[in-house]
Amino acid sequence: MQDKELKTQIENVLRTYPDNEFSVEKIADVLRYHGSSAFKLIVQELAGLERDGLAVVTDDGKFQLNPDKQKLSGVFHANDKGFGFVAYDDTESDAYIAPDNTMNALNGDTVDMEIVKPAAPGSDRGPEGKVTAITDRKYKQVVGAFSKTENRKYFGEVKLTDKKIAKYKFYINDVGLKPTPGEVVTAQIVEYPNAEHPDYMVGIADEVIGSVDDPGIDILQIVYAHNIPAEFPEDVLQAADAIPDHVTDAEKVGREDITDQDLVTIDGESSKDLDDAVTVWKLPNGNYHLGVHIADVSHYVQPGSAIDKEAFRRGTSVYLTDRVIPMLPRRLSNGICSLNEGELRLCMSCDMEIDQSGNVIKHRIHPSLMRSKARMTYTAVNKILESHDQKTMDEYKDLVPMFEQMGELHRILYKHRHARGAIDFDDNEAEIIVDEKGHPIDIKLRVRGLAEKMIESFMLAANETVARHYSEKHVPFIYRVHEQPDADRIKTFFETLTAFGITVKGDPEHIQPKTLQNILKKVAGKPEETMVSVMLLRSLKQARYADQSLGHFGLAAPFYTHFTSPIRRYPDTMVHRMIHYYEDNGINDETKKKYANVLDEIATTTSEYERRAVDAERDTDAMKKAEYMADHIGEEFDGTVSSVMKFGLFIELPNTVEGLVHISRMDDDYYQYVEQFMALVGRRTHRTYKMGQPIRVKVVNVDIEQSAVDFDIVNPQSTPTSNYLPKENYHRHNNDRRGNNNNNNHGGANIHFSKSNNHGGQRNNRNNRNSKNQSNRRKK
Repeated sequence: MQDKELKTQIENVLRTYPDNEFSVEKIADVLRYHGSSAFKLIVQELAGLERDGLAVVTDDGKFQLNPDKQKLSGVFHANDKGFGFVAYDDTESDAYIAPDNTMNALNGDTVDMEIVKPAAPGSDRGPEGKVTAITDRKYKQVVGAFSKTENRKYFGEVKLTDKKIAKYKFYINDVGLKPTPGEVVTAQIVEYPNAEHPDYMVGIADEVIGSVDDPGIDILQIVYAHNIPAEFPEDVLQAADAIPDHVTDAEKVGREDITDQDLVTIDGESSKDLDDAVTVWKLPNGNYHLGVHIADVSHYVQPGSAIDKEAFRRGTSVYLTDRVIPMLPRRLSNGICSLNEGELRLCMSCDMEIDQSGNVIKHRIHPSLMRSKARMTYTAVNKILESHDQKTMDEYKDLVPMFEQMGELHRILYKHRHARGAIDFDDNEAEIIVDEKGHPIDIKLRVRGLAEKMIESFMLAANETVARHYSEKHVPFIYRVHEQPDADRIKTFFETLTAFGITVKGDPEHIQPKTLQNILKKVAGKPEETMVSVMLLRSLKQARYADQSLGHFGLAAPFYTHFTSPIRRYPDTMVHRMIHYYEDNGINDETKKKYANVLDEIATTTSEYERRAVDAERDTDAMKKAEYMADHIGEEFDGTVSSVMKFGLFIELPNTVEGLVHISRMDDDYYQYVEQFMALVGRRTHRTYKMGQPIRVKVVNVDIEQSAVDFDIVNPQSTPTSNYLPKENYHRHNNDRRGNNNNNNHGGANIHFSKSNNHGGQRNNRNNRNSKNQSNRRKK
């Protein structure tokens, strides 16, 4: 009996009977553990639970669940079939909530719950719970097309397209705005699903945002559905207009003039908010000087101003296929704050001396005055460094030697990061090409060349240097953190790898990034590479902002912040603001008080807004990919099995489109899910589908509103076979009906990480892989 397991069992007893008082003997009886050694262990674990505040000792020496711990709180994740899960503890498995116990909570609601059935000892499944109260609603408004309704009780209805709540009807009452059929409106929710009407909500229409026929209205609906501010208030625009469009003489005072340096911006062709410029030169001692010079947004966005409040309300710029919703008014983001070629600009500089091993041995962080020598693109720099295009090299002949030194320094920095264990997920990123009406006409893969990787290396070096500097000064500061993954998740990951013949050495309790990096190196170029990358990403925690320097696990960096994109990320603007403050006022006990009590809220809120933006970007990409595939119904494509579930296969095409082959369409055999190998295996034919496997499919259906693509398998007879099935299943008579409830109801109850509908849950898993790409687009 392991101590951790016994502690969990005792906690389960106390939670199951929260009003009861237990003697040590009674707990031993309930758990059926007897003998002096067991008695001693129980006493030790009860003492530990008391220290942790989970148990209290009553007046007569018995133990009881701490009343403060009886109420558990968490986020509810709904499934279309009526049940759900509550994520209530970072270390415990989510609690399963049966349909009758959800209180009609919506996906994303914060709820209170109680445990009605504890988790089985040793099981990786969580307990069963019951929602007792809904304390915070995720959805306070909805967006959709208005139409008349046959329900005479209400004025009309709004068609919901958000797949998390699309199963509900939404009626509009006759209070307030009276929309016209075909208009797309936002509506405030006044009645949520309840016992009287569990299948619909009621609201008040409050704004018309367009018509169903307007180009781009589909993306605008996603923007409003995620509560992303789409328009700047008039006072914010007026404040931006009042800012001079040039650097004044007064603003030059106290800044180091670096206009004589060869500074260049390197961005994508379509970028208009240029917030970083770089320069490199070789020093006499053989080391490199790297200068990373960032737009000084904090000079123009003063604390408490209308622009500052609106920037915080947005948190980040949002990139949606054919448009950008900027964090700052365009007069700032594309104007005075953008490091446009030839224009005098204010910036915050991080100058670094880097040795031949990639170590930053000296650095300075200071405000400065700069002028960009050239507005370079990734394409042009790649032509210089990779293809040595003579025409491009002639055009920028004065800068070519510097670009070559930049390439040298990047290789040194990359080697240094790789040596310490930084995990490099080199995933494909899609660029969706749309016509003038917003209809997708092509999907291309963005290939990250040397220029993209080089700029990433320089931004990472600056972010680490700034974070280390202020962490060692012990001042309040904002950091970008990526914490150590949970040991249980890593252990499960290792066990899965073992089933595929991949042996891993490492302690899940003290995992090092280098261990995970070596796993990716071991499977590079092999069929299982995608599978391993996906499983590894699922095992890691989500990066976030924090007011404590907790390090960045994925980068194997002990110190990390976001310093390099203040035009499009509010935490970067705050970092610049604090750098100015500490430089102007010094570092002492008094100045440390300035930001000590506000950074936690800023970090938490901007982390939430970042996730909001990423969700909107994912939803937009998924919708546009589905819209693109709707033009290709009936066509065949070569793809790869990206994930295997009990309910079917997810197939990824080379253009990153992902669709589902539902198990009900796999009618050449009866397929059984073999969890050990994460494979679907035919009982009669032994045809086997597993992650990373090449496959040819045909597009049979597309639901654009739900961003769902359905495939059929072409030539299933060519599928590889295996002996993965347990022997007792080899001769089982295959007379089950296809698609019955026992074998087709696999959307979430038996799969803890798939908490939404079959399409949506796995699509989110797929998009988790793209979150790194979105980080690259924002240059870390």
